[in-house]
Amino acid sequence: MSFLPERVIPFNAGCRLIPGREQRRMEPDTERILLSGDEAVALAARNAGVALGAGYPGTPSTEILEAFSGLGGRAEWAPNEKAALEVAIGAAFAGARAIATMKHVGLNVAADPLFTAAYTGVKGGLAVVTADDPGMASSQNEQDNRHYARAAGVPMLDPADSQEAHDFTLAAFEISERWGIPVLLRMTTRVCHSKTVVRPRAASGPAMQPHFERDIRGLVMVPAYARPAHRRLRKKLAEIAAWNETSGMNVVLPGDASRGIIASGISAMHAREADPGARMLKLGCTHPLPMNAIRDFAASVRRCTVIEEGDPWLAGEIRAAGITVEAKPEEYRFGELTVNRVRRILRGEPDSAAVLPRGNPPQLCPGCPHRVVFETLGRLRCIVAGDIGCYTLGALPPFEAMDTCVCMGASITVGLGMRKVLPAAEAARVVSVTGDSTFMHSGIPGLLEMVYNPPETGHVALILDNGTTAMTGLQEHPGTGRSLAGEPAAAVLPERLAGAMGIERVFVADPVADAAGFERLLRESLDCRKPSVIVVRRPCLLSARKLKAAARRAEEGARSR
Repeated sequence: MSFLPERVIPFNAGCRLIPGREQRRMEPDTERILLSGDEAVALAARNAGVALGAGYPGTPSTEILEAFSGLGGRAEWAPNEKAALEVAIGAAFAGARAIATMKHVGLNVAADPLFTAAYTGVKGGLAVVTADDPGMASSQNEQDNRHYARAAGVPMLDPADSQEAHDFTLAAFEISERWGIPVLLRMTTRVCHSKTVVRPRAASGPAMQPHFERDIRGLVMVPAYARPAHRRLRKKLAEIAAWNETSGMNVVLPGDASRGIIASGISAMHAREADPGARMLKLGCTHPLPMNAIRDFAASVRRCTVIEEGDPWLAGEIRAAGITVEAKPEEYRFGELTVNRVRRILRGEPDSAAVLPRGNPPQLCPGCPHRVVFETLGRLRCIVAGDIGCYTLGALPPFEAMDTCVCMGASITVGLGMRKVLPAAEAARVVSVTGDSTFMHSGIPGLLEMVYNPPETGHVALILDNGTTAMTGLQEHPGTGRSLAGEPAAAVLPERLAGAMGIERVFVADPVADAAGFERLLRESLDCRKPSVIVVRRPCLLSARKLKAAARRAEEGARSR
């Protein structure tokens, strides 16, 4: 199986990669394009005939589906990553090629279906993009999702630039269809957002015509069917490991035999620049690893060092196979690698992180409706269980009015936990604050918990509804009434959900139009000792501007026709 087809196809000239951004116009025979890694994945998915892309917006993966949609692909924002992956699995069960995209913490949400889909396998190709964020440019942790490949038992590809992001996306579908297995495409922030030249290539073959074939023993994972499925999975992984030894995805770059480097992804690019004279084994398929090739390479050099961001994952796997390699010191486990940091690793020097110039801390936009909310919460000395979104900035000066932030959807449930154990006077001051997109993502179960297991002191949940997924770039969600492409869609209103669950105290408030009224309502809700939901509704200023611009373009387009 060739993972890199030779035929080069022209880019779809004049196509807009990301709606609302600068349009790239090219001649029809253009074969070299400057693309980000995210855009390269989208282009490859479109050229591979992907029938459906699903995901949840999260930096640095967001632009993949936006670009895929801009290229004419069918893409949708799901309520959360679990739903997105399950939709993509369903498409792959039906024989179609599908892609699911998410940032690294999103795979935590989608892990449940991923682990079982490895057992069931798929009929059509399924690529699962996990975009890691070393250094936490826009994340609450810097977990290393390479561990998921081993834990779930799925192949993993690790591109180093936009060309490989494109080629490895095509390879993911080839591998997935050959072995009937989901494939992880592990991106990182620098690969996602950096732009390099891409020569688009054709997929190795056309996508299958979607068709469902009944396979109860293969697709229904009750224990009796799951046990043989696990054995089938391990057999597939053994075959993929053997294939990977000579797949062409792992390349030896010539150099001085006294110095050997094993690396993958962006770390390989840094290492090549840091020590261009060294011999390097650049890995592309990093699970299952080509251990024979690694063993031969390590034996061919006098000193062999593994360069990698995040956890010492590669080094640990290689050492576990009995191969002697050097790993980076523990202090280099944190943050992104740079060329200078790699030089220090290779020289055996301690880390000396550059002192960045002091900048302005991030803040809520001037005029943001969330400002009034956090000013009020601070004035009332509330204990605030917060959530993930732009409103998380309420934890920073000048507000400092958010006390906890764990993960998407945790605000209501964490707040309930505090309410149930704190002394009554403290418990009565606990408020949960979440956003509209986050509420749709994973806040709804928290509301169910509030109804099913209410604290004696009641509880107050604020849903800050600004009509968009603001933090990741103003994307749509099930509550906005618009699809990923901006087309009309059903709108799910949180106040209706709360009322349908049996919560009697449900309010909609605009804190900008009536700040005093909002504060009065919040005080009453804190004092009443009953479950209360306040939907704080005021459009995001940036989103309103974006929608007006889209409406103006649509109107101009209609007039020109």
